[in-house]
Amino acid sequence: MSDIEAILPRLRFDANGLIAAVVQDAETLQVLMVAWMNEEALRLTLSTGEAHFWSRSRRALWHKGATSGNTMRVREIRADCDADTLLLLVAPNGPACHTGAVSCFYRRLDEVE
Repeated sequence: MSDIEAILPRLRFDANGLIAAVVQDAETLQVLMVAWMNEEALRLTLSTGEAHFWSRSRRALWHKGATSGNTMRVREIRADCDADTLLLLVAPNGPACHTGAVSCFYRRLDEVE
């Protein structure tokens, strides 16, 4: 992965210092989840090769799978055309969703309770 200090100024973090991160299985191309990253989460992701995010509700960094074991090895990170959203192509080690579903997007809109 590239030099983070050269990349950071080119990304558009929001007013809270966050950038959206869409996570996609690198093999199946299934969208697994959407989360948020701050600069530190992105740095940790690039340095460790595993996905790290910023939890808005807990206001803390989290290493995806640190508790469950369902880590995500990052194969590639892409930025969208506006550089305000990231796409993480990952090799998941288990389900992405806290419910145990492979993807957080397992319900149609009319199934939402």
